[in-house]
Amino acid sequence: MDAIECMMSRQSVSAAALADPVPTDDELQAVFATAMRAPDHGALQPWRFRLIRGAARERLGDLYAAAARRANPELPDAEIEKARAKPLRSPLIIAAWASVTEGHPKVPPVEQVVAAGAAVQNVLNALHAKGYGAILVTGKPSYDAEVMSALGMAPADTMIGFIYVGTPSKAMPQKKRADASAFVEEWTGPLSVAAE
Repeated sequence: MDAIECMMSRQSVSAAALADPVPTDDELQAVFATAMRAPDHGALQPWRFRLIRGAARERLGDLYAAAARRANPELPDAEIEKARAKPLRSPLIIAAWASVTEGHPKVPPVEQVVAAGAAVQNVLNALHAKGYGAILVTGKPSYDAEVMSALGMAPADTMIGFIYVGTPSKAMPQKKRADASAFVEEWTGPLSVAAE
């Protein structure tokens, strides 16, 4: 697939519309190799990925349920079970985060998070190029300290999100996108600064 065509045709696929088959381990190795091409000031390689598949999705669901209960002890059991079921929506989940090096003399945390985000975008495009569907999701469990710790994240790390992966079980309508020209301007000199 042409690179521009790939990026122009990629869109998120609902997690509930993702089914088997998923990428093979060899395909995943090629997908993750694209992450290594992300812009990376300081060559810190801050991106981290964890594959969650099979019964591990149920264990992630247990973490989600516990996080929901911690966030709201009065939450109805039906809502707890809804949280528990979320990781079962697709056959493969990839947890993605930035492993942040604090106090780096040249690369502030925000640049490390941006690098990890760029690596995730490369992964999403590579999955699409190989014919798979994916969606990047967050939600309250993504920011729960115990969920983060169970995934192996350090307190300074920043979650990018969970990538749900599979083969689309139905055709997804193309989303209408904004015209890029509305977001681009040419700079010709200093802009006025608002008065304090």
